[in-house]
Amino acid sequence: MRVVTGALSGMMSVLAAGSASAASVHNAGPSAIVLVVVEDGNKMELPLDAGGSETICPAGCFLTLPNGDRIGLAGGESVEITDGVATVK
Repeated sequence: MRVVTGALSGMMSVLAAGSASAASVHNAGPSAIVLVVVEDGNKMELPLDAGGSETICPAGCFLTLPNGDRIGLAGGESVEITDGVATVK
């Protein structure tokens, strides 16, 4: 029983680590925004409604903000955007 519990615990740790490596982005501003995400050379636009959140960049990416700033994310960060300006935690 102890071996099974240890194996299950190890699998849960791996799953948790995989989901924790993605970055989360939250639009704390009063209006909708569009972010540009470049991941593995692929560029996409990500619309976020006011108060909206998304999980992005599981393997890292570059994020262009509405004010034109560009930030690199490795994954695991929490990004809050207010009036086009990001705070990364």
